Amino acid sequence: MTFYDIAHESWLSISGNKMRSFLTVLGIVIGIMAVVVMVAVGETVQQSITDQFSSLGTNTIMIRAGAAQSAGVRGGNRMTLTLDDVQYLSQLPDVAAVSPIENSSAQVVYGNKNWSTSMVGIYPGYATVQNLEIEYGTFIDMSAVRSAATYAVIGPDTAEELGMPKNPVGEVIRVRNTPLTVIGVTKAKGASGIMSQDDMIIVPITTLKKRITGSRFPNSVNMISLKLYQDADNNIATEQITTLLRQRHKLKDGAADDFQITDMKQVMETMETVSGYLTLLLVAIAAVSLLVGSIGIMNMMLVSVAERTREIGIRKAIGAQEGTIITQFLSESILISFIGSMFGLFLGVGLSQGVGRFILHYNVPFSIWPVVVSISVAVVVGLASGVMPAIKAAKLNPIDSLRYE
Repeated sequence: MTFYDIAHESWLSISGNKMRSFLTVLGIVIGIMAVVVMVAVGETVQQSITDQFSSLGTNTIMIRAGAAQSAGVRGGNRMTLTLDDVQYLSQLPDVAAVSPIENSSAQVVYGNKNWSTSMVGIYPGYATVQNLEIEYGTFIDMSAVRSAATYAVIGPDTAEELGMPKNPVGEVIRVRNTPLTVIGVTKAKGASGIMSQDDMIIVPITTLKKRITGSRFPNSVNMISLKLYQDADNNIATEQITTLLRQRHKLKDGAADDFQITDMKQVMETMETVSGYLTLLLVAIAAVSLLVGSIGIMNMMLVSVAERTREIGIRKAIGAQEGTIITQFLSESILISFIGSMFGLFLGVGLSQGVGRFILHYNVPFSIWPVVVSISVAVVVGLASGVMPAIKAAKLNPIDSLRYE
């Protein structure tokens, strides 16, 4: 028999009992669709993590102020990082840019509109650290920091929510009754993590502390962010930062650090590992439905063998070899699995892409793996499910088969 003859015979056999074949194929469709969707979910999570970290870069290090230690017990939230620390950190050989960061909430007023957003006090190096680009105007410089100038750089979303002109440079906004002149607008970057850099107000850290919040500790900072040179070694840079800060804070040997260093490269690698395991877990769960579908194929083929016992006897009586009988039943099993796999692939890709673009408004990455998995499953599941029924059919005694009613 030619390949066409085998495929034609298999199709006639499958289409002979449409409802049973449909339900069997449906099991494979659901299994493949679940696997494809779970793979898409896992890759979307990984892509989202990569996008969020790429906005900063893996050569970024965050230093947060720690709490004072007292008799082995954390006692309060005394700030342990200072603006002087920023100056010394900027002199390290691997540091390309550095900025203190002081976050605060802000109710900003422009004309008859007001908007609740985030405010961040910084140094000029913040633009380099955060990969910020200016759409209109200019960024804050050190002269504005030294004089605590009432200047502000705003995000495009903030300007839109306040109903400001397309180029709002020179406009005046108010935060806690403090007038701030807009000197720049950042380019849109999109949401990154908890805080959107498109919806914030950036001011000199001295302006935030002295004029807006009235901090009692104008020299202290909550966090310092650094960007290393591209060829810098993050581990070596971290050791240099730790040594410098411990010396400046006069920490004795054996004493715990009064600051916390976060290497964004390590955080990204950890998150990607976790998301990878999550993807494997989701795929493993979805694969259970594939197992159920393969059992459904085996059950259908066993029933088919029982129903076609007399047909098998006639085939063998006129000279059909065992190999021909095995090939016939295996081809039927593979065809069922192949049809289910292709429909499951198309539905899975369509569902994941549709939900991502029209509901979540996120570009779901398309991987070749679902295609490879679908074709592989079509062959493997078809063979595994059809082997036992095919062998059973081939081993039937032709005389007993002809007597079967």
